[in-house]
Amino acid sequence: MDWKFLQGLLSGVNKYSTAFGRIWLSLVFVFRVLVYVVAAERVWSDDQGHFDCNTRQPGCTNLCYNYFFPISHIRLWALQLIFVTCPSFMVVLHVAYREERERKYRAKHGENTRLYDNPGQKHGGLWWTYLMSLFIKTAFEVTFLYLLHYIYHSFKLPRKVQCDIKPCPNLVDCYISRPTEKTIFTYFMVGASLICVVLNICEIFYLIASRVFNLRHRGSVYTKSRKVHTDMDCRSLKS
Repeated sequence: MDWKFLQGLLSGVNKYSTAFGRIWLSLVFVFRVLVYVVAAERVWSDDQGHFDCNTRQPGCTNLCYNYFFPISHIRLWALQLIFVTCPSFMVVLHVAYREERERKYRAKHGENTRLYDNPGQKHGGLWWTYLMSLFIKTAFEVTFLYLLHYIYHSFKLPRKVQCDIKPCPNLVDCYISRPTEKTIFTYFMVGASLICVVLNICEIFYLIASRVFNLRHRGSVYTKSRKVHTDMDCRSLKS
């Protein structure tokens, strides 16, 4: 998988992100994508070849491996990384839409006119798009964590599993290669995913709190301006 292409696309997201979003993006690439590409893929590369059962019955080892590992950890993490990063493109596409509208507006009304003060500023529809992308990313993170735990019943890989699926002649013992190393990587990836969830939740609260503060500030400024105009009208009537 070409992760450089994904990194190039997400680099544009960094311009429109908050401080929490920039930390999230750094965490995704440094502690998840980089670890996935450099180390995790190599740990799971020989997974099926080193899954050994104490029987030579044809097909038994393959079926037992498929039963205990319906989807590899490494492929599940690849899907997770793709799904949790794709919602960020909603923000990039929305900004691109604004920039195109700004270009057409200037072409029609002149270069000195402006439709947006800043196309990348998070207000109006872009604020909702950004907030929606955070909810979607958080939902994907939680869903994949649940799937990982549901499929394997735990984040810890056992050293030995027992299998009695046909064509196995009886209850056979099967051994997983490097279970301790794989367990460490699993806990690491799960921990990084949980930190990303916390960052997304913090950013959601930050966006909502900032929005409420701005609305209250605008309301207080509007009230003060109305009061000033009312006082000036009263003085003019008295005079």
